Amino acid sequence: MKALILVGGFGTRLRPLTLSVPKPLVDFANKPMILHQIEALKAAGVNEVVLAINYQPEVMMNFIRDFEEKLGIKIICSQEMEPMGTAGPLALARKILDDGSGDPFFVLNSDVISEYPLGQMIEFHKSHGGEATIMVTKVDEPSKYGVVVMDEETGCVHRFVEKPQQFVGNKINAGIYLLSTKTLDRIQLRPTSIEKEIFPKIAAENKLFAMVLPGFWMDIGQPRDYTIGLRLYLASLRQKSPKLLASGPTYLGNVIVHESAVIGDGCLIGPDVSIGQGCVIESGVRLSRCTIMRGVRVKKHACIVGSIIGWHSTVGQWARIENMTVLGEDVHVCDEVFSNGGVVLPHKEIKASIFKPEIVM
Repeated sequence: MKALILVGGFGTRLRPLTLSVPKPLVDFANKPMILHQIEALKAAGVNEVVLAINYQPEVMMNFIRDFEEKLGIKIICSQEMEPMGTAGPLALARKILDDGSGDPFFVLNSDVISEYPLGQMIEFHKSHGGEATIMVTKVDEPSKYGVVVMDEETGCVHRFVEKPQQFVGNKINAGIYLLSTKTLDRIQLRPTSIEKEIFPKIAAENKLFAMVLPGFWMDIGQPRDYTIGLRLYLASLRQKSPKLLASGPTYLGNVIVHESAVIGDGCLIGPDVSIGQGCVIESGVRLSRCTIMRGVRVKKHACIVGSIIGWHSTVGQWARIENMTVLGEDVHVCDEVFSNGGVVLPHKEIKASIFKPEIVM
């Protein structure tokens, strides 16, 4: 089977992290976001993945070379010379996706994190015999999204309603699709939206079906949602693979710690914390609802809550970092500094406190 991951844009919502690497290579729970998806596709029987990309292709190519061999899966780049939307990249990669076998292919948005029940999706796709399957997820406030109106028994999609003011359903597009190669005949080689231009046409012919996603789902393309996504992901690990989580008196709730990280005495870590490769957490540190990326040093008695600390940064002694502060790569926060929602670009030294949310350039 084949798959295409929509890598696309510039990752502006996740800056300053995406000033260092393309968004799919930003770490999430100690590995690049896109690696979660590639591993799930491999487990579902996919042997070739196309990355549809138009930003920093050379960085992605280096990543590909590292992981192709480790995973035993072919990964190639399909580079867009101009943004092609969510359907145009399929036309661009048509010769790869339609190999003559007649097998359907997956399409995934690179921002999405979930349990990826792709095997179940294949079975559902075979059972309904339609042209395309989309994954949908339930939300509490459907008025904020485009809602998928569907037959609850068969999954047949009737229509799409953008940000409905009256209740028409509570299922939204989860950004995971399984498509017949026939769908490629509907897509021209131009910037095209698969959600707005292609799916409504398939639905009008009663050939589009939706499967309700079991388990959690989150679009992690911006810092606050990234942090929520980490909480959901760690809760899922607790249910499915609890041995991957840290345990002991130092840890409170769900915490994932890279085996190479060093944790000092008297720390209290958790809930919902990810600590990356080569990190040094000195004694007396308090961490809660945060991501500490590869190579970070957190000095004695610092406190980090609800924030993201970028690669190779340093947080000084008795510093306090909170309220969705995001430090880019190689940021150094001095001792006893307070940050309340600061967004700090890479390679900066922060000597003065940030008392209200602002961007430090």
